[in-house]
Amino acid sequence: MSGRRSRQSSEGGTSRISDDQIIQLVSKLQQLLPEIRNCRSNKASASKVLQETCNYIRNLHKEVDDLSDRLSQLLSTIDADSPEAAIIRSLIM
Repeated sequence: MSGRRSRQSSEGGTSRISDDQIIQLVSKLQQLLPEIRNCRSNKASASKVLQETCNYIRNLHKEVDDLSDRLSQLLSTIDADSPEAAIIRSLIM
């Protein structure tokens, strides 16, 4: 893995990230993920943390879309000039 990073650094001109920085970032991600944070074992592989991060973000996007749809449906059932409608419109935008 470090060979890939150093190759990218010399070819692309990007700054090199150290193994310690990667470990710290994976640890921070692990603390943010409910699925992994609540596990008994404190250590999860970096691969597992990254997979769970992607799954978690996908689920959050789906929840946002679902809530947006529900708010749109609710908005269509109430008076468009009401204060409630204004609140719902502000949440959707």
